[in-house]
Amino acid sequence: MNIDTALDTEYRGKSLREIANAPVSALHGVSSKAADALKGAFSVETVRDLANLDCVNIARAIVALAEAETSMDKEQAEEMLIDDSVEMSFPASDPPAVTSGITRIEVPPDMALARLDHQNSPAIETIKGKGKGKGS
Repeated sequence: MNIDTALDTEYRGKSLREIANAPVSALHGVSSKAADALKGAFSVETVRDLANLDCVNIARAIVALAEAETSMDKEQAEEMLIDDSVEMSFPASDPPAVTSGITRIEVPPDMALARLDHQNSPAIETIKGKGKGKGS
């Protein structure tokens, strides 16, 4: 980057340290009237003061975050599209393909009756005649 194009002619070719300590009017497009306004409003006298101005840094951060926020929305949308396409490609209830070479169909084991479930052991005892039912 050629920094000289951003400077008034008398500051071209100077070191960056000299430019940072130069008055803001050293920047191309900043008139002495604008420099006086910056000094009166924000106590800005040098290029360094302008660069360190809190409202400028906050504005720069807002713009950077706004651009990141826009691209983040795009990234989230793309990620959701990928997730949706994967789910559509491999649904949980996907039937086996005819060409998969299935040789047998397994039948799930019979479910235990809820009334005989181990968590309902008093009912089991009653059914088997070993226990006294509820309220007995």
